[in-house]
Amino acid sequence: MSNTAPRKILVTSALPYANGAIHLGHLLEYIQTDVWVRFQKSRGHHCHYVCADDAHGTAIMLRAEQEGITSEALIDRVSREHQEDFARFGVAFDNYHSTHSEENRHFSELIYTRLRDRGHIATRDIEQMYDPVKGLFLADRFIKGTCPKCHADDQYGDNCEACGATYTPAELIDPVSAISGATPEVRSSTHYFFKLPDFARFLKGWIDDDHVQPQIRNKLMEWFESGFNEWDISRDAPYFGFEIPDAPGKYFYVWLDAPIGYLASFKHFCDREGIDFDAYWREGSDAEVYHFIGKDIVYFHALFWPAMLHGAGLRTPTAVNCHGFVTVNGAKMSKSRGTFIKAATYADHLNPEYLRYYFAAKLTAGIDDLDLNLEDFAARVNADLVGKVVNIASRCAGFVNKLGGGRLSGHCAAPELVARFISAGNEIAEHYEAREFGRAMRRIMELADEANTYIAEAEPWVLAKQAGRDQEVLDICSVGINLFRQLMVYLAPVVPAMAEGARHFMRLESLDWDSRQELLLDHEVAKFKPLMTRIEGDRIEAMIEASKEDLVEEQKLKDTPKGPLAGTPIAPEIAFDDFARVDLRIARIAKADYVEGADKLLRLTLDLGGETRNVFAGIRKAYAPEALEGRLTVMVANLAPRKMRFGVSEGMVLAAGSGESIYLLEPHSGAEPGQRIN
Repeated sequence: MSNTAPRKILVTSALPYANGAIHLGHLLEYIQTDVWVRFQKSRGHHCHYVCADDAHGTAIMLRAEQEGITSEALIDRVSREHQEDFARFGVAFDNYHSTHSEENRHFSELIYTRLRDRGHIATRDIEQMYDPVKGLFLADRFIKGTCPKCHADDQYGDNCEACGATYTPAELIDPVSAISGATPEVRSSTHYFFKLPDFARFLKGWIDDDHVQPQIRNKLMEWFESGFNEWDISRDAPYFGFEIPDAPGKYFYVWLDAPIGYLASFKHFCDREGIDFDAYWREGSDAEVYHFIGKDIVYFHALFWPAMLHGAGLRTPTAVNCHGFVTVNGAKMSKSRGTFIKAATYADHLNPEYLRYYFAAKLTAGIDDLDLNLEDFAARVNADLVGKVVNIASRCAGFVNKLGGGRLSGHCAAPELVARFISAGNEIAEHYEAREFGRAMRRIMELADEANTYIAEAEPWVLAKQAGRDQEVLDICSVGINLFRQLMVYLAPVVPAMAEGARHFMRLESLDWDSRQELLLDHEVAKFKPLMTRIEGDRIEAMIEASKEDLVEEQKLKDTPKGPLAGTPIAPEIAFDDFARVDLRIARIAKADYVEGADKLLRLTLDLGGETRNVFAGIRKAYAPEALEGRLTVMVANLAPRKMRFGVSEGMVLAAGSGESIYLLEPHSGAEPGQRIN
């Protein structure tokens, strides 16, 4: 057993935005983090892995509005989808939370008020972009234009993806609203700023103290050379997020409360498990805190975040570990080529542990991009996991069952070989600790080659045909199972499901790191079942085609006609007198409920200005009841009542579209319930 005391370690991955599906580019980070966490837990350390959905901002608000549901309903649904994807890939969070939580509100207000009271918050009026069509101030990511620094086109309003510069939306050249396409108007608004320059000296010392990788340090030094600006941390209503204390109508910018979500998720976990939160986050804590992030968000995590924590009297991260991006077949992930692959699409066609192993085999501690070459992917998984590792157990298990009655030999026939495998664990552990997973996988596969060579040279299948050699065969194959056991201990952080199958086969209580020290002698094993099958090329092709189909479906939604005809045939003509008999009235939706037993219907109670009507509407897939209450709509008031299985419908509301894309007609905001439409 290890003689060192268990470490207290808190680990986080960047928070996925609650506005889209998880794809393979995202998964690199969560798999990298999960492997490191599983390794630490295997070593016996008190390691906790928390994450959350990043659930605030204009994008969430607008998408929810488009779907006709509340922002809360949207983020709840996306959170469930994200957690299902992560679970399929073996990403085992100790806690998964949301930034739209009371814990996050508490810590956001706590950090902000401490910074404010210590003089690190400033306010001033700024010129801000306003969308006159949508009637709201535009968040940075909803403005596009030309970068003011390098003049690259089609850049967002807060940072340039071409040169990495950051700026305010007002500095963008030729801006347009990414929501409506309108030219934004410049309006004045009071904003709140975090005085980042106050922390320049602290940040220089923190960065120089090996809290980031050397490549990241060099990039961050550019900021020190050009000088810091104060950071705008507020947004104007309407905005989905937390209102700033003592600042009505002003909300925390999503990037202010997103990293605070790490604290919030951990606090939620601590309250549930009875763990001392302050022991990890107070200044001077002996616990370790690690953030795993992509290199594109390093500024927020390695400048703003440690400065905010330090200014609020909390500890700063032990390290911010950055990784590169994922490319597929040497190129940027592409929807048209079918290489922009969603996590769910991959998992429908291929074993997620193939990807976990391939990513691990190529990951380093650096920030270089990782290429998922699909041909190499299949070849490496088939050769390493199936051809080398699983092959050891499959070659030996049958002889153990046949000649040993399912029990391994009582002595070790190759003690030096097994001892060398056990000793190799120290080097492999160093590679895992340093996030040099590729080196760890190479060393493990070197051992697998040694094990296969030992078995091949001993030729137990030849000896088994010779009289009186049964014990010798059992001894050789028992060594093989012991070597397989060592390999599975080392691979368990990377392929946990395969390792769990191996644990059951070997009838072991644990595959934790130190468990490898004890040999399996006179030990019972189960009947061997295949632990991993080969990747077949047609499965990869099917995944690519399915990804292309995902693109087609997305395009259909984008291309669906939004006009009054909505792509359906025009009904036969009617006379004007026929239409004049239809009494269209403004109605306010006083109440909306689900209809038990009906998949498509909602029950609406409509207020026509003194009179109420009960109407059933087939809009359940498009709207949540709570999103409708209080809204105005248009109804056919003189439609004869219709008796339905669920009750009587006393009219009809007007809508356009079909299925999930259906939209209720809404009059202008000044309309009054009961008013007739002429």
